[in-house]
Amino acid sequence: MSEANQTVQRLALWSIAVGIIVLALKTFAWWLTGSIALYSDALESIVNVVASLAAWYAIRVSHMPADKDHPFGHHKAEYFSAVLEGVLIVLAALLILMEVWKAWQIPAVALDQPWEGMAVNSLATAVNFFWAQVLLRAGRKHRSPALSADGRHIMTDVVTSVGVLAGLIGAVLTGWLVLDTLLALVVALNILWQGGHVIASSLNGLMDAAVDTEDHMKIRDIISANAEGALEVHDLKTRIAGRATFIEFHLVVDAGMTVGDAHVICDRIEAALEAEIEDARIHIHVEPEEEAKLPPGTSAVPFA
Repeated sequence: MSEANQTVQRLALWSIAVGIIVLALKTFAWWLTGSIALYSDALESIVNVVASLAAWYAIRVSHMPADKDHPFGHHKAEYFSAVLEGVLIVLAALLILMEVWKAWQIPAVALDQPWEGMAVNSLATAVNFFWAQVLLRAGRKHRSPALSADGRHIMTDVVTSVGVLAGLIGAVLTGWLVLDTLLALVVALNILWQGGHVIASSLNGLMDAAVDTEDHMKIRDIISANAEGALEVHDLKTRIAGRATFIEFHLVVDAGMTVGDAHVICDRIEAALEAEIEDARIHIHVEPEEEAKLPPGTSAVPFA
């Protein structure tokens, strides 16, 4: 297993431990105060723990080598974890809305030990903020959908917690205790929106989304710079599956060129792409000049 794979799996495992610590802190904060808003914040942390467990398992599966049943690898396993996380986020939001409805039916009561509870919740928020940054950086660096989804979810939790704390301070200082219930409602709606976003982005990955325009042009440039001896390149297609980028295109060569010479060109292009595109999976279809889409005499190795 590569060092990068070990790093991703280690971070996924640590995310479970961090989630449990934050859950314990937020539950303690709710216990101190009896705040429905802090209860809602703690409830989302339960989702964080479950989602981290799913992400850790999915990452382990995604790093398994290709086998007879999965000859292209297991890269998409992380997307399933991200979709599950989105569903769990939505479920947490619905549970919070139920608590909000219950709380709305009874008169608001003064919070117990509000400052102590908010201090504990602030500590949990600080831990979450640090860990979210770690996961987001690692997710981008190692192109891990599961780590990225986990990081985005935790960062949303941070924003939610900051809003809850600010609102509770206002509720304690002004005596407007109804703010506690209203804050829980805002938390639920924010979580619901974030869950939908996570699900949508993960489903896009499952649908074999292409690389973005910048990366597409980069791939084109690499191929053109290393395709000396070929006549044309056309039908370039890309798709992303987790950390892997699949690249496919047709390479037109002189009909009289030997298989060996065409293979040398392909090897040169593949080596250049693999050096610049992390975990690139390349498929080149070699064609004779009769299959060219551009007229003869065009500049060397153009794209059709």
